[in-house]
Amino acid sequence: MNNDEVQVILAKLIGTSYTEAVKAQIRELTGRARVVGPTDISTMDYDESRIHVVAGGNGVISGFRFG
Repeated sequence: MNNDEVQVILAKLIGTSYTEAVKAQIRELTGRARVVGPTDISTMDYDESRIHVVAGGNGVISGFRFG
């Protein structure tokens, strides 16, 4: 599944609150092991299959980025 397909699958999560359960749901929906939450620490290496969850200060998901 490419990143464009992942964006479509995860679109339903935009506007919802981020929790660890959401991280597990993202892994299940996409089959990707590397999911980084908005407050998680991540390495600087580039990995196109890694999903970064973007959320505001209120913890509401506003989007996703890759790398």
